[in-house]
Amino acid sequence: MNEQPTYCDNSFIEKAKVFSQDFHKCCLYIAGFAPNQYHFTKMLYSRLTASTKLLEDFLDFHGAKNNTNWFYYRELIAAAMHLSIGCYSQKHITTRMPFYGLDNTDEFEKQGDATLEFLNAAMWKMAPVILDEARRLHIPIPVKGFESTDFPAVTSCEMLESDIDDKDKDQQKQHIVKIASEFLTIAGNFDQLGFYEPYEIQELRTIVPSKINEVEIRRFEMLVHNLQSSFDTYVIHGGHRTEKRKLIDLRGHFSVVFHLLQMTGRLLHLYERHLHEAGYKNTYKQVQEQLAALINPEVLLDRTINYGLYYACHFLNSGKKLARDILNENIERSSIKVGIPVALGFHSRPSLLVAKIVQYYGGQVELCVGQDRFDASSVLDIQWAGGKIHKENITEVIFEGDTRALADIEILAGVNYGEDTMGKGVALPKELSYLR
Repeated sequence: MNEQPTYCDNSFIEKAKVFSQDFHKCCLYIAGFAPNQYHFTKMLYSRLTASTKLLEDFLDFHGAKNNTNWFYYRELIAAAMHLSIGCYSQKHITTRMPFYGLDNTDEFEKQGDATLEFLNAAMWKMAPVILDEARRLHIPIPVKGFESTDFPAVTSCEMLESDIDDKDKDQQKQHIVKIASEFLTIAGNFDQLGFYEPYEIQELRTIVPSKINEVEIRRFEMLVHNLQSSFDTYVIHGGHRTEKRKLIDLRGHFSVVFHLLQMTGRLLHLYERHLHEAGYKNTYKQVQEQLAALINPEVLLDRTINYGLYYACHFLNSGKKLARDILNENIERSSIKVGIPVALGFHSRPSLLVAKIVQYYGGQVELCVGQDRFDASSVLDIQWAGGKIHKENITEVIFEGDTRALADIEILAGVNYGEDTMGKGVALPKELSYLR
């Protein structure tokens, strides 16, 4: 009986030829372009991603990361993988722009095209270098690469008929409210990273990776991905062709943000792992310098932060009004009557805690004092109300609006808004732990 072959029956180089063949055919195809004629499609990016991931796994299994002779080739493969994944996300944004429902996108589209052009150019510069390095390592190169017919564009001139009726899908308001609230929470937290205007290169070097890094951005990417998944599962299945325009426009906002974060996460990984402070060993430094000659680290940072994260912040902010409108159209409303803070009234601490509760849920809540109404999400408005309350010697007030927020305001009022009669803070109930 013949023995079953083992993974050791073929030499490393023979296996390397097998695992690198598709990727090298991609490189031959890319290297054959004129510099201003990049024929990069989503199908090409997908083939690059799959083939580089397989090849990187093969090389890592055999210890290429710890071998002087093979380390540069391995780093080129990893860089190509992260570039192709980032390119795919940006290309997806470009092809889906008509369906996102975004306003004033001319500059965004222009910057997106510039970003993709830079990433494609880096891939084009790397392709012949990868092939030369493979030849140096005695990996056989395919005689012929792929052709343009192997990588058609994803779009055609036809659109399939939309004949699945989505009108009667059960859009439970609780899911819509939850998604709109989570969008507002994510937008508020992302705001704290401070992408309000472009950074100079000196500033970029100081904030990456100490403040902005792959781990932080991938965390937001997962949050937005979960938001999109919940929307598609519980709200609308039918894509962009629906009468529910507001909901689809909100999805467009967090969808474009998701793909921007996908791209920036990969580019930050490329910068942090392969182009930034590669280590003290000479081999690492040499390879870092070789990669930097192919992928300009400063331009990479600029495109990652001043395009990718800047516009992620922009679209999260521009979607806030839409999310609030949707939220307020779908929240359950009621009213409660509660006492005012004993002894000191609505001064800074109780006003802040009430406003934080309202902001946490995102729905509209008003503080009603006689005929006057005050925005309960605003500390200043609550304190203005506090002046009227004190002047007119009022002991009870009414809050109207989002029942979720009202329930927590009632709990807060039950502990005198988190302070004793001397104005000192007291422990809050566990239901209000998010206020701590």
